Amino acid sequence: MMQKIQKFGGAMFTPVLLFAFAGVIVGIGTLCTTEVIMGPIAAEGTAWHNVWSVILAGGWTVFNQLPLLFAVALPIGLAKKQSGRCCMEVLVSYLTFNYFINAILTAWGPQLGVDFTAEVGNASGLAMIGGIKTLDMGMVGALIISGVVIALHNRFFDTELPEWLGVFSGSTFVYMVAFLVMIPCAVLSVLVWPKVQMGMHVFQGLIISAGTAGVTVFVFLERLLIPFGLHHLLYAPFYYDNVVVNGGIYAAWAKDLPQLAASTDALKTLAPWGAITATGWSKIFGVPGIAGAFYATAKPKNRKKLLALLIPITITAILCGVTEPIEFTFLFIAPPLFVVHAFLAALLSTCMNLVGVVGVFSGGLIEMSSFNFIPLGASHGMTYLAIIPIGLAFTAIYFFVFRFLILRFDFKTPGREDDEEIKFGSKKEFRKAHGMAQSVGSEDPDDAPALDTSDEKMVLAANILDLLGGVDNIVDVTNCVTRLRVNVKDETKVADDKDFKSIGTMGISKNGKAMQVIIGLTVTQVRERFDRLVGNE
Repeated sequence: MMQKIQKFGGAMFTPVLLFAFAGVIVGIGTLCTTEVIMGPIAAEGTAWHNVWSVILAGGWTVFNQLPLLFAVALPIGLAKKQSGRCCMEVLVSYLTFNYFINAILTAWGPQLGVDFTAEVGNASGLAMIGGIKTLDMGMVGALIISGVVIALHNRFFDTELPEWLGVFSGSTFVYMVAFLVMIPCAVLSVLVWPKVQMGMHVFQGLIISAGTAGVTVFVFLERLLIPFGLHHLLYAPFYYDNVVVNGGIYAAWAKDLPQLAASTDALKTLAPWGAITATGWSKIFGVPGIAGAFYATAKPKNRKKLLALLIPITITAILCGVTEPIEFTFLFIAPPLFVVHAFLAALLSTCMNLVGVVGVFSGGLIEMSSFNFIPLGASHGMTYLAIIPIGLAFTAIYFFVFRFLILRFDFKTPGREDDEEIKFGSKKEFRKAHGMAQSVGSEDPDDAPALDTSDEKMVLAANILDLLGGVDNIVDVTNCVTRLRVNVKDETKVADDKDFKSIGTMGISKNGKAMQVIIGLTVTQVRERFDRLVGNE
């Protein structure tokens, strides 16, 4: 079971690698289009604003299409063969699934309790995926459909059809089966998911009358619902609709800014309805603590390269409030940590509320500064000063709690690879004992396969394959951010750690028949060549 969990976690990590760059672009773009910070040059309609708006629109691509991105990325790690073709099969099947939902709700939306004429987003429960108006099922829908199609691919891709039906074999046959399966999946979704969304609306009424306790519960659930894509349904009615205040908290706060700036009365008295938008504090103070814990628990050799991942995604969270990059680095690898994260985020927001910090605090530092610190700093600066000691205290709490849990339960968070120094040994003796051929790149041309030895990664992939026992010993292969994950038939044919280090890897981690060859950030290039060698193209 652990092997399957690790394999799934590795597959989920593939799209996460895109988040860091996308987050940096969003952060810079948001900063450059915020008039309060940049001045008149960033006013709407200026050439400066228009140029940066174009760049910002592109930066949001990854985050606006997360369900589609994860659906397509999952086969890279989980398809047993022809993963590229499986990605295509998942893409077209997932789009087909959403087209089915669109057609069903267009015809029978009222009977199913769905107002399909509403605009997408906010509290409508609708979303646009690949240009298709459909139910907002978030990550749940994407992962379920992707998993179904991957299972169909693994089962039916190699199905042999009669020669006269050969044109329908392979990916075409998989899609034919998936097309039929998507119909009941769509029907089941439109019957069940609106009920889930309705339950969210009922719960919102309970939050309103709960005061500070309501803030605690709200923030906890907002974090906890992110993987399911239901957090939008939770917060949108509060932020943008009339659940708490007419016009929504964002609009009401912006409208009342002049009055709030002119008064020195407590913000909690002037605008108590602003308390619920407290979800951003963990983004500013919690994420650095998490990143610090990841760095501290990483193996020393991995810390330098880990920083290249942690620094941009931490800055993205702090400045822009986009936490998916760092949250998805551990969400599927160590789910208990995500629950702890949600709890600490709720506790942090509760403390901020208790000292009177209310306002628009759902985003990152750029948004908070625009709506709060810059316009209200002169009249409410003393209230805002309380943010610093509370926030830094929770940064420390996050760090020590995450560090303890990672070490206590040996969670395989980023950077936790084996790196103990082992004396290099000769793999020649191992190979002779096991009746294996000499490695690619060998000085003996009679023993070396006909490969392009000028391609260092191909040589490395071939040597790894050799030390794993050859093609016939490979069951399946995937990778995470630094490791090539391979399941083998016979673990006794796999060489020792020192042998893998002698060919240029950082070693191998063995767990029964599950092997993890530690390569580094070039693992995707090595994986591509490894797939070629074992016939997985």
